[in-house]
Amino acid sequence: MTPAPTSGSCLASLDILVLAGGLGTRIRPTLGHLPKLLAPIRGRPYLDYLLDWVRRYGARRVILGLGHHAQAVLDHLRLQPCGDFEVAAVVEPRPLGTAGAIGFARRELHSDPVLVMNGDSFAEADLCAFVARHRALGAAASVLCTEVDDAGRYGRVEIDEDGWVLRFVEKDARFSGKAAINAGVYLLSARLLDDIVTHGATSIERDVLQRLPPKTLAAFSGRFAFIDIGTPESLAVADSFFAEGGSGAKAGDR
Repeated sequence: MTPAPTSGSCLASLDILVLAGGLGTRIRPTLGHLPKLLAPIRGRPYLDYLLDWVRRYGARRVILGLGHHAQAVLDHLRLQPCGDFEVAAVVEPRPLGTAGAIGFARRELHSDPVLVMNGDSFAEADLCAFVARHRALGAAASVLCTEVDDAGRYGRVEIDEDGWVLRFVEKDARFSGKAAINAGVYLLSARLLDDIVTHGATSIERDVLQRLPPKTLAAFSGRFAFIDIGTPESLAVADSFFAEGGSGAKAGDR
């Protein structure tokens, strides 16, 4: 497992967008009308773990991209203020897809780059190293990848020897073996954010990242503890995952 530091300040100047506007159909049998951000894990909502994660790296401003059952999250924020840690929210009028949600929130995103993360996945990666690599390469975008033992359960990311993404491969249960998967965390340049708005993209992978020119989309890959709480099965192991701070869970077991 690739170790991650316990603190840093690399996110202090970056806006962070959490994509949490989906319908949550896979997890609805377990959560009912409760949005995934408020899924209870060890007596705390999942949102608290996300905020603690980025706060460790100096984050000061988080924007939540909300949609389905947004009011429950807004009520939680009102009752549990974050002090000097700014948490704002934008609410989609309808499901817009991952790229559509980014475009909708563009007016609230002022840094270059912006850190974007799915609101139902968590990777115990070194976010400061992720940011440093993105800046050093001058990439249009970077994607955080985690290496898993059973990649047939996920879509795969093919990466060249220099760390540039070659392509995204759809989930294929026939595939057997280790591979890198998309951990749902991205660094997107301001120019790319503007392009998303201009072209009205819907999917961040299909409509944006897969269409970037060669050698412009970087991968930051390692064997990070990883969990996606979007299914009843994965949510069921979230208590044990976070009991160990994420650092003791094996990505291939998720």
